[in-house]
Amino acid sequence: MEPSLLALILIGALLIIMALGLPVAFTLGGLSLAIGFFVWGGTGGFYAVALGALGKATSFTLTAIPLFLMMAAVLRFSGMADDMYEMINRWMGKIKGGLALGTVIISAIFAAMVGISTVATATLGLTAMPAMLKRGYNKKLVAGAICAGGALGIIIPPSVIMIIYAAEAEVSAGQMFFGGVVPGLIMCSLFLIYIAILCIKNPAYGPPVEENFTLPQKMESLKAVTLPMFIILLVLGVIYTGIATPTEAAAIGLVGSLMCAAIKRKLDQGNIKNMMAMGVGVNAMVFWIILGAVAYSRLVTMTGVGEWFSELVTGMDVNRWVILLGMQAIFFIMGMFLDPAGIILITGPFFLPVVSALGFDPLWYGVLFVINMCMAYITPPFGFNLFVIRAVAPTGISIGEVYTAIWPFVFIMALTLLIVALVPQTVTWLPSLLIK
Repeated sequence: MEPSLLALILIGALLIIMALGLPVAFTLGGLSLAIGFFVWGGTGGFYAVALGALGKATSFTLTAIPLFLMMAAVLRFSGMADDMYEMINRWMGKIKGGLALGTVIISAIFAAMVGISTVATATLGLTAMPAMLKRGYNKKLVAGAICAGGALGIIIPPSVIMIIYAAEAEVSAGQMFFGGVVPGLIMCSLFLIYIAILCIKNPAYGPPVEENFTLPQKMESLKAVTLPMFIILLVLGVIYTGIATPTEAAAIGLVGSLMCAAIKRKLDQGNIKNMMAMGVGVNAMVFWIILGAVAYSRLVTMTGVGEWFSELVTGMDVNRWVILLGMQAIFFIMGMFLDPAGIILITGPFFLPVVSALGFDPLWYGVLFVINMCMAYITPPFGFNLFVIRAVAPTGISIGEVYTAIWPFVFIMALTLLIVALVPQTVTWLPSLLIK
């Protein structure tokens, strides 16, 4: 079958089936098996697709994913967010918008401990949101700050999405991790600047709190960052020093998070049950998506469709930056409807050969993709963080209010994307300095 016709079938069938509302994992897996059956003639096609997907999904690099996800589950029920929020309340409560600013800072700290977006969103939605609303903070500012802050979880390392991209693009996961540090800090800083300006111009959005704390009380609260900093330095430190690979660092981080939970006396029977339920549930969801998407990815690669698409795009008389912009637009649109893991595995066989042919750095391109996926987590109609915040929000906040709250933060993420696109050194400088 001609690659052009097969590409039309692969993409067209995928769009039609997904439009019917079927789960993305089973859509990708079932479509791959069906097309593999006809392309490679009979049951041999089933085995080629299924075994190829299984082999890729069980690669050593992707072993880090269940470890980081379990680490996230442990930290979710460790009580660290409560302590950090109390610290923020004592030190920044008197500042206009101080609690919202502190929420973003806590989100950045959580992002540096766990590799997914929804942990900080759910945790701070339960911890910070009621406290800020009680103190008269604007509902939209509160929802927007928590949703956007949670999205930092996939750009500030460690990051599960970066691991999946690294496995697909065959780049170093460690370089991806350190490549995301500066863009993540830029994004976080822009969030803080926006909230500060908004609350200075309109103090009603984030009124100062009434509580007063003495200096000893403030100093005593600083111990809340001790355990989070231990985990951050542990995970990134073993990667930087070369003691462990990112996959091995995930195992070390999981042990470290369990130690911290034990120190906090949170390893009781109820919490362990919650940790296991969250860890196993999220892992099952992620790996079903990975299995289906990897099957689709291998089908595109093995049939020559990816190579045909690369030659088609690179043969166009168009500036390569226009092509890059088109890719980012496609990512943004797909992010409104699909999981980021599925997006990279669906588009990877099509886009990665084009990126290499056009002379772009796959590391830099990968961080651009991750920034775009930060937007995916908070863009309607199916942004994960939007549903998480709605699920944990107190009554009185509608999904419509959550939808409207996030757009200023989406624009800030788009600005970060532009900065990183125009200044590639924001991505490449730190990995070149730390990873040899």
